[in-house]
Amino acid sequence: MLIRHQKTMNIGLLLGVTFLGVLALIFSPVFGQGRNGLEYSDALFNKLAKGSSYFVPKLTASLKEVENEELAVSVKMENAEQAARAAKIFARVAPESTSQGVQLNIRGNLAKLLGAVLEDSNSMYFNKGEELREKYGMDGQEVMATWWGALNRVVKELQKSRNTARSNVILEVMKKGIEPAYNFYKIEPQSIGEKAFTAAGLLLFYVLYTLWWGFAIFYLFDGLGLSMKKARVKQEV
Repeated sequence: MLIRHQKTMNIGLLLGVTFLGVLALIFSPVFGQGRNGLEYSDALFNKLAKGSSYFVPKLTASLKEVENEELAVSVKMENAEQAARAAKIFARVAPESTSQGVQLNIRGNLAKLLGAVLEDSNSMYFNKGEELREKYGMDGQEVMATWWGALNRVVKELQKSRNTARSNVILEVMKKGIEPAYNFYKIEPQSIGEKAFTAAGLLLFYVLYTLWWGFAIFYLFDGLGLSMKKARVKQEV
């Protein structure tokens, strides 16, 4: 295909070549600790996301609303091993909690139970998984997954009996306590205020870099004489 417009072709080639050059730089391990640009930006935004996901003190304070609430519920776990593991964890704060096969029987004060969950969530949020290993004799993430799995079944059981007040309190602890602690484990939390300039710069670069490639394609196609024009409206005779 012949070049129709040399000037726009040259602009398109320049934009395309520089775009690919920057892309090669992004995928090079030159952003510290052997990371490439994608790994660096992913780590940064994970730190910022974790820094804005700390709700343990607020959740702990809210437990005063259920400090006189007793929880007595039986749920079915996936298998007997999971039920026994959950019973071991629950029994530290609710001694009457037991397991029989796949059945997990939970009995204890709701505020104390959720307080224990938030205490463990706090340890995991600050990357102190060894505290949970000392307490339960198992990996910290396994403990959090067990808390979440058992409480998820408790919530469903409470919803069946239309006990939405209790189920909502538990759900809040799961979503804002357990999940950030589990998902961001071993990531150092960072405030957006500390990295506002860097974060804004990365977002701006992403937008400009996308436009960069778009204009490269536009000028290359124009240089080849390929362009989109509005179709002429046929005049009726």
